[in-house]
Amino acid sequence: MQIVDFRITRFQFARDRVIGDSQVRADDVHVATMELVGSGGETGLGFLQSLFHPLPAEAEIERVFREECWPSIQNRDVAALAHAVRRPRGGNVRRMSLPFEETLQHAIWDLFAKSLRMPLWKLLGAERRDVQAYASGLDFHLSDADFEHLFAQAAAQGFRAFKIKVGHPDFERDLHRLALLKRVVGSDALVMVDANEAWTPKQAIRNLTLMQRAGHEIFWVEDPILRDDFAGLKLIQDQCGPTLVNAGEYLDITGKRKLLEARVCDLLNVHGQVTDVMRIGWLAADMGAKLTMGNTFLELGVNMALALPDVEWLEYSFQNFEHLVEQPYEIRDGRIYGSPQSGHGLTISEMARRTWHRPEVLPRSELGHEPPQQRLQSAAR
Repeated sequence: MQIVDFRITRFQFARDRVIGDSQVRADDVHVATMELVGSGGETGLGFLQSLFHPLPAEAEIERVFREECWPSIQNRDVAALAHAVRRPRGGNVRRMSLPFEETLQHAIWDLFAKSLRMPLWKLLGAERRDVQAYASGLDFHLSDADFEHLFAQAAAQGFRAFKIKVGHPDFERDLHRLALLKRVVGSDALVMVDANEAWTPKQAIRNLTLMQRAGHEIFWVEDPILRDDFAGLKLIQDQCGPTLVNAGEYLDITGKRKLLEARVCDLLNVHGQVTDVMRIGWLAADMGAKLTMGNTFLELGVNMALALPDVEWLEYSFQNFEHLVEQPYEIRDGRIYGSPQSGHGLTISEMARRTWHRPEVLPRSELGHEPPQQRLQSAAR
């Protein structure tokens, strides 16, 4: 099947809650969808997201895509594009003006799987249908009351593992949040913490030790220090007992390979681009390394998570995007399931097209937002 056309739709709305960590925060949603049209009439869907700044107007997104991406995929066979190996050298190693790289892989693999009438997770080789999910709050900027409400709702929906954001300048606040979490989800829950590189190696060792002394068993610590401080990661591994080190979120595929080769993390965090995730997953399997699937838009990463034998956990972060699609992935009793539909299984809701389509950039006061209860209802489907 050849790619013969494309459509871009721009969306913008206010989030139902602020999300963020020790380094960043985001209040609004800036996303566009790209649909690649195949010669057989099927479409492959990809998502283009900007976390912190509005995307340009729809016409400008289309202009950039037509100039930077379209010439390399127009009339190309979608299977060939999915499997292509490129030689990164010199000036061709650069980011596009807009982050189309992941968008293209979503759409190409979706269309490829549809051309074969297969669910994407099956096309990628999966033999299982579901994987464990953990509830991730993106909660650093929430009030204590909102923090408790979010995780209480997650526990009520069947989640049994929870990740919170740490790295506050006042470490007592991190301990306070862990105590709140234990109160609302119970002492038997699995708990992870994510510092988003807020600490030095010595701070990480000290803080994890203090958490343990306060009665908090930490399953893993995620990105505790700078992403390329391999010696520091090894030090944390050696001195923090049973707590696992999860790293690699901020590294590209080359950085992830170097991290694996250094053997300084217990879990490698993968996410995003289908081809890159599968290639680093193959390398990890060859080296006997464990993986976790980090945040992906609308949990599209479940397709790769199911296909990679060493992924035991997928991150679910309650971002309230489910209303954008006709049917989100099923989440039940803390597990997420691959879609039985061909492709990755996500299609844009026609109601979302009517309600949240924003061809031009709007000021925040004009955005409107999806009601908070939508998130809670959708996650329980």
